[in-house]
Formats: sequence, structure tokens, C-alpha cells
Amino acid sequence: MRPIRLALLLCVSLVVLPSVGMAQRRLPPPSKEAAMFSFAPVAKKAAPAVVNVYVRGHLPPTRTQRAEDEFYRRFFGERFGMPEERVQNSLGSGVIVHPDGLVVTNTHVVKVGGNAEIKVVLSDKREFDARVVMQDEKADIAILKLEGGVQKFEFMEFADSDDLEVGDLVLAIGNPFGVGQTVTQGIVSALARTEIGQSEAQVFIQTDAAINPGNSGGALVDMSGRLAGINTAIYSQTGASHGIGFAIPSNLVKLFVESAITGRKVARPWIGAKVEPVTRDIADALGIERAAGAVVTRVTQRSAAADAGLLVGDVITSVDGTGVDDPRALVYRLTTRGIGNAAKLQVVRKNRIQTVELQLRAAPEPGKNDVRNLTGNHPFDGARVATIVPALADELGLDEEQGVVILSVRQGSVAANLGFSPGDIVLSVGGAPMDSAATLEGQFRERRAMWQVEVKRLGRLVNLQIRG
Repeated sequence: MRPIRLALLLCVSLVVLPSVGMAQRRLPPPSKEAAMFSFAPVAKKAAPAVVNVYVRGHLPPTRTQRAEDEFYRRFFGERFGMPEERVQNSLGSGVIVHPDGLVVTNTHVVKVGGNAEIKVVLSDKREFDARVVMQDEKADIAILKLEGGVQKFEFMEFADSDDLEVGDLVLAIGNPFGVGQTVTQGIVSALARTEIGQSEAQVFIQTDAAINPGNSGGALVDMSGRLAGINTAIYSQTGASHGIGFAIPSNLVKLFVESAITGRKVARPWIGAKVEPVTRDIADALGIERAAGAVVTRVTQRSAAADAGLLVGDVITSVDGTGVDDPRALVYRLTTRGIGNAAKLQVVRKNRIQTVELQLRAAPEPGKNDVRNLTGNHPFDGARVATIVPALADELGLDEEQGVVILSVRQGSVAANLGFSPGDIVLSVGGAPMDSAATLEGQFRERRAMWQVEVKRLGRLVNLQIRG
């Protein structure tokens, strides 16, 4: 038991222990200390590191704006000839996590458009310009650097988010609704929530501490005044707090901060296996009691999973002794364990529990010939395509291990006019499977009267017949 938790339990016991009858008669607290218990020391320690983040972005005119501008210019003269930029503002919070002025916030706070101007206001009202050092949309984490400061900044130390337990007291500090720095108190309501985010990398701490718009990027603080998480989302039908808020665990945040300091990109481990949630039907079929864990449905040859001896049908139930309820929790545990390390997986195989040691390594990167810009008299003119390799599949969230994916399509090109779009996976052309960008490019050296193209789009197979 940690000292701070023990101290809190002792304080509570002074109120609870005298008798049940005393509690029912609503007698006053038995001591001055019990009546005056306060979170002020924790808030005083943590608050100076929590900042307000103001972002102002300039967006180019939309196509509609340009069309309207052309209409007014034609009839009312050249003074109507310059469409105005749209200005988009964002308000959020952040946490200083390094004395040199590194600030953690959410990507969705700072991503408001090109040429964004970022202003950070400290708790003592000092203002600094800031720039984005790195950002990750999957994790919704952005790292900022305060500009123009030669002094050292007060910062918040990281807690070990794996030490949190349901019921622990926490504080949420941020700038809700732009009213100024605000502290709210609650408990850890749940751990390892994975049903909330859109990315497989997102696992959240749930808390009932009030989190409202403007709190995004703010601090979830433990009772030692350390950073336990970055507040990032709420469950609400009105936009206001209903006591269901979510924070990114500090152990994942710390990984990105260390990456920003060292200049190394955060690489998520590639195990070379496809895993899916364990449903009740799968659990019954495999003869396991709990419908929890990650079941292996595919193992890639010459991968970490293959080297470790993982088999199709294995159910991964824990990583280094910590249980995982689904594939997202598995990805989170492996990510925070880190590339270059080994993880011990507990696996249920044919009703027997086994331990497998998995070496964590980065996915193979694309080669210089794996990306092609296609041009010419064919359906894919204007498309930028890439061979699907593990690193790219991980980055784009693709299930496929083979094929060619469209990365971008030039506006007004043949490919754009035919409806091809980023994310489309080209499986075959003229019945021939497409296993690389070079193979696809080679199909267009000769002109054809008809092109037969098989594409996977948003999970559905689409067969196209296109005149040459």
C-alpha cells in the first residue's frame, strides 16, 4: 500500500470508526483534522505545471467560397477578387512535463489547420509562443515546445499509471469552457477502457472527476501530485460533464515525451499476428471460461509471433502478468513495454495455460521501390500507390498483408474522375494478383480495350470494368 493511500485511509477512519449510530445521527467530525482535510497541498504542487493552450489556425477558402468570389468579382469588380481566409480557433489545456518547457496536450487541440499560431498561458499568467515538436493522431498526443524562455519551468513528474487502482482519488486540472484554471476531484472509475477511442492504440483511464470542453490536454493527478494521465474525452449527450471522463495513461504519454526529447520516432511493436476479440461464442468453442483476451487468427511467417511459437487459436490473456481483455489492451501493453524488449505472454492453448516469450521489434519499413506515382493513359493515372508492408499496414490500420494501397489521388486526374480514393486496396488487375506497386505499374505498359480491376474499399470487394 502506498503511503499516500494509507494516510487517506487513516483520515477516513477517524470519521467512520466511532460507531454506526454516530454516523446515522450526523454528528460532527470527531477532530479538527478530520473536518479540515483538504486537497489543497496536492493542487498547489501540481497546478503550476498545468497551462492553457490557445490555437489560431488559418484555413484556405473552400471551393464554395471561391465560386462565390468569382461570381461577385465578375459583377462587382476586382475588389471582390480575393476570397478571405477562414480562421479557426481552439482552446484546450496542457501540462509542462520537462523543465525546458515541453508541454503535453492532445493532438485534437492543436490540429486546427495550416500555419497555426499557438499561445501557451502559464498559471501565473505569463504567455509564450509554442511550436509542435511531434504529434500522433492515433494516440491523440501532441508535444509542444515553449519558445523564448531561457529559464527553467516548473513541471509535473510522471506517475506510474500501472499503479492506479479503481477507487483511487484523483484531481483533474484544466481550463474548462475557458473560465480559467479549475481543479475538480473524483476517483478512478475504471482502468483500461478500450471501447471509447477510434484507434487500436487508445486505452483510457476512466474517472468521475468533472472534465468539460477546454479540459482536453489537462492533467489527471494522483494524490502525490504526479501526472497519472492526460484528460482527453468525455461521454456526454450535452457537451457537459456527466461524471464519465477519460484520460490517456501516463505511461503511454511518457513514451512520446521521451521520443520528443531523443528525436526518435515512437515505433509500435509489430508482432506479425492478427488478433481479434474473444467473443462468448469463441470462448465456448475454445473451452475457456472468460470471454476476454485476444485470439490469434493469423500468424505471419518470419515474424516475432512465429519465432515465439504463437499458433492460430491461441488466446493471449496477459502481458508480463497484467491481464488484457481485448486486442487494444494487448497493443497498449506491448507498446509501453517498448521495442527491443521481451514480453512474457500468458496463452491459453487447447485448455492449457502456457507462457510464451515474445521479442518486440519494429515492423519492416517500406523500400524505396515500394511507393510509386502512377502516370499515363490508364485508370490509375494520378494515383500515388504503395506496396502493403507491415509498417504501412500498421500506420494505416490495414488488415491486409499483401496488395497495393492508394495513398493519394491528384485532383482532376483520371484516377480521381473514376472515383479511386486514398485507402482503396488494389487486389488484382485483369485477374492477376497485385503484390507490389511495381507489379501494378507494370500492368500499364501496354494499352488495353478494357481493364478489369478488383478493389477492396471500406471492407467491401468492388469489381470494376473500365474502358481503356
